[in-house]
Amino acid sequence: MKKVGIQKGLKNVADFLTKEGYSVQELGESMESSESKLDNLDVIVTADYNANMMGYSNTETKTPIINASGLTPQEIKSLIDKHNSK
Repeated sequence: MKKVGIQKGLKNVADFLTKEGYSVQELGESMESSESKLDNLDVIVTADYNANMMGYSNTETKTPIINASGLTPQEIKSLIDKHNSK
């Protein structure tokens, strides 16, 4: 089962992925507050509000991060599956 971290505020994405069989963990709005959990996940889905005005985040992890901004839950699932097939 794929373990996906979902940033707080993306309930519709979390609900969709849970129904699709993913193990979903809600992360805090600030990714830095959840750093200890990040490396145990397969993918992280963010809402783009954890980045500063230049579009950068200070969070460091080896886990792939997907920016959900402008994407449907189905598109996010497709990207998760693509990351996990590598």
